[in-house]
Amino acid sequence: MEASLGQKQNPQHQEEVEFSLVSVSQLSLSLPSFSPVVARFSYASGVAELRFLHESTDVVIADLTTSQLFKSGPVESICIFEGSEEKSYSRGVSIRFRSEAESMAFHSAFQKWKNEAVDQGTQLQNGAVLDSKNKFDDKIEASSAKIYFHYYGQLLHQQNMLQDFVRTGTYYAAVMENRADFIGRVVVDVGAGSGILSLFAAQAGAKHVYAVEASEMAEYACKLISGNPSLSQRITVVKGKVEEVELPEKADILISEPMGTLLVNERMLESYVIARDRFLGSNGKMFPTIGRIHMAPFSDEYLYVEVANKALFWQQQNYFGVDLTPLYGSAFQGYFSQPVVDAFDPRLLVAPPTSHVIDFTSIKEEDLYEIEIPLKFIASVGTRMHGLACWFDVLFDGSVVQRWLTTAPGAPTTHWYQLRCVLSQPLYVMAGQEITGQLRMVAHSAQSYTLYLTMSAKMYGPGADQGGILQTSSCKLDLKEPYYRMTQPQPYPVAQDQQSNPLINPLATVLFLV
Repeated sequence: MEASLGQKQNPQHQEEVEFSLVSVSQLSLSLPSFSPVVARFSYASGVAELRFLHESTDVVIADLTTSQLFKSGPVESICIFEGSEEKSYSRGVSIRFRSEAESMAFHSAFQKWKNEAVDQGTQLQNGAVLDSKNKFDDKIEASSAKIYFHYYGQLLHQQNMLQDFVRTGTYYAAVMENRADFIGRVVVDVGAGSGILSLFAAQAGAKHVYAVEASEMAEYACKLISGNPSLSQRITVVKGKVEEVELPEKADILISEPMGTLLVNERMLESYVIARDRFLGSNGKMFPTIGRIHMAPFSDEYLYVEVANKALFWQQQNYFGVDLTPLYGSAFQGYFSQPVVDAFDPRLLVAPPTSHVIDFTSIKEEDLYEIEIPLKFIASVGTRMHGLACWFDVLFDGSVVQRWLTTAPGAPTTHWYQLRCVLSQPLYVMAGQEITGQLRMVAHSAQSYTLYLTMSAKMYGPGADQGGILQTSSCKLDLKEPYYRMTQPQPYPVAQDQQSNPLINPLATVLFLV
């Protein structure tokens, strides 16, 4: 294959990834030969590429960040690169040059473009980024990251979050009520999305805001910010992950919306903590500052029956002549492995909640890989307990005003709703009986957590101090695959003892509103 070399300048960024090489002996078998061919270094769709063209048509396209070039002779080289299709093997092409001088020039250009593609990053209209291999890529599956950034790169999903007026309004209030923390300060917006929080910070008088966003939403953020010229001169959009970008100065404040379902889903809290360690100056502030996961046992016969009944399909013994019952048990457990995301009536709780605090200003990133929360409750009513209800809140600890954003049941509903882990084997409890257990959350590479829940009811009554566990039920759930039950809370009849002894005192906690 003969190649004539054309060079362009300023290749753009795509981070380096690891790959396996096919053997040299397979090269001639995998691709036909084309002649003459033009090799062109170019940038397209966010990727620095090496294109081989035959009669003005692309015959091979290689991503420079995954490519390697080897000399096999004075005028011959081999280029190995990843295949373009999922699960494909690596590919390779044999390149033949017209002269040794042209071969040397090609190798020099290849190395220059590859280095710049790996080390320099995308230059946006009002921002720049420097990259390297980072923790995010090491711990997150590439397929999960691709879906994640594609999702948040779409305006319709940004609109969904912006239209959560509890979320957006609380952030706005937290910033504006604490202007003293922002005036004349440098702010880093971690995972800026549309750039709305960066604009809030600029409105509050920030000296400069760096809006770091890894998805294609960075382009929309540039457009939105440019459309607000009174603020745009103090905002720089930086496209890239917080784990890899470089900023010209330290931040006085980090602002972010890193919360997912159950606070930790999507694992963005880890990026928030990494941004703290990389960019926040001494005595800097974080908005939000702390997060709390709240948990309480619940009783909801309607929900339990609804989940259990999903598996009834598999009890058919003559489905087009097929007996489906061998899979009933697996289907039954499968439905109970899905956390339920919905808004529920707080009167379904059978004990006052307990809380687990995550201090964003001090927690280590590694501490978020596995979280163990001991559970201990005293039942307020006698009932059948169906599982554990969870929600979260975050605190914006400003110098002037401390403001909470809550997702609690009974409070105005947010796009996070609440989450419930339903036990396949409910437990019977009496008023005053102790409920114990553990919620263990283990992070996985699909940007979520596996939940391991165990709940037990201790013996109650005379002699209970000498007794042990009376009943135990446990389940394993995947936070990545919830059951979205988007219905309004049903009106449940309330027992007299619940009316006279409410579990949630709105005057004593910031979690619930009346």
